[in-house]
Amino acid sequence: MAGNLSFDQLKKAVSDGEIDTVLACIVDMQGRLAGKRFLAQYFVDSAYGETHGCNYLLACDIDMEPVPGYKAASWSKGYGDFVMKPDLSTLRRIPWLEKTALVICDVLDHHDHEDLAHSPRAILKKQVKRLSERGYIGYFASELEFYLFSETYDSARKKHWQGLDSASPYIGDYQIGITTKEEGVMRRLRNEMEAAGIPIENSKGEWGPGQEEINVRYAEALEMADRHVILKNGAKEIAHSEGKAISFMAKYNYGLAGNSSHIHNSLWSADGGTPLFFDKNAEWTLSSLGQQWAAGQLKYAKELTWFLAPYINSYKRFQAGTFAPTKIMWSEDNRTAGFRLCGEGTKGIRMECRIGGADLNPYLAFAALIAAGLAGIDEKLELQKPFVGDAYQASQLPEIPKTLRDAAETLESSAMLKQAFGEEVIEHYMHTARWEQFEYDRRITDWELHRGFERY
Repeated sequence: MAGNLSFDQLKKAVSDGEIDTVLACIVDMQGRLAGKRFLAQYFVDSAYGETHGCNYLLACDIDMEPVPGYKAASWSKGYGDFVMKPDLSTLRRIPWLEKTALVICDVLDHHDHEDLAHSPRAILKKQVKRLSERGYIGYFASELEFYLFSETYDSARKKHWQGLDSASPYIGDYQIGITTKEEGVMRRLRNEMEAAGIPIENSKGEWGPGQEEINVRYAEALEMADRHVILKNGAKEIAHSEGKAISFMAKYNYGLAGNSSHIHNSLWSADGGTPLFFDKNAEWTLSSLGQQWAAGQLKYAKELTWFLAPYINSYKRFQAGTFAPTKIMWSEDNRTAGFRLCGEGTKGIRMECRIGGADLNPYLAFAALIAAGLAGIDEKLELQKPFVGDAYQASQLPEIPKTLRDAAETLESSAMLKQAFGEEVIEHYMHTARWEQFEYDRRITDWELHRGFERY
């Protein structure tokens, strides 16, 4: 079960006065929680069946501005409702909010009550169903990195996001002494996520001053995506309550390491008992199925990059010598490559996609990786030999798209993703990419002003 609270337990907690608020949340295109705060008694009496929201929530930008040109929702169509259907298996207590529970909702068409095709959760559910039809379970884990600041969000805003005080003044990667100073937030984050039904394996300092990484226990793809978005939302809320701020920007500072979201993925039997990637007699102990899966992700990496890097800023992270990849290649335990084989020789063998930033939407990213992996299996692709050496310096290797514009163009031409997701879904997200590029192209940046105000 994804959550840690049954509906009967919720009703009892409401009756006993232990819970008085239920957050009913969808996941928007940006991977954020959006929804309503219900009086808990009303939720258990009625709203647990369904509630409604404006369909512009899946047709607006990160600033919550309605974006013209979407086919699914527009002013000409009146921005009507869609159905928010609580998935009661995701019910959980939220320890960092007083007397509060949370449930994630599926987004359904207002008329036929079918999954809304362009909803991020529906997109992933469709790919999970494709796995299930073949007798597979996809296990995923996303490692989230972020910067922790000794600032509030208000103070950071007043500083115009410049000259911010990070939680530590220098790099403390793996250093216990430094991370002890950050435990006010990090200890709460580990323990309160665990209490919310999101099992945390560990946290550690990362390769930037005040940068952190938190690792969540792997799970079936849909459940892992649910954990991911709740973790991101909760991390910001916990930090706020401690007078701190957290940023998941892919690259908040040119001179510092970016924030990644490495995605570990593998296939198991339908009952979850047999790892389908492990073959002790195979090369690299990676089964033929695992090799085809990995080959598919490599072949289609350029086409799916937008789902791993959806913003202008995402592409600032891909810099040589920063532990962020720049090349599309796989390796055995080599952090300079875009894909890394982990757990070789064990049942936990898996592929790690290192391309994605912490700004990705996990539902879209997982779905795209599943679609590419299944394409590799269907096409019976052969996995090339692993790369050895410094991939940053290997000019012969194919490159990850360098800009949002490049990634959007390759996505637009992807026959594989159009078939897997549906052409209307791809067009919906292509429109999102075009709008992001348009908004950036017409803005004047601080860099331009500093460089050109006097000297041009």
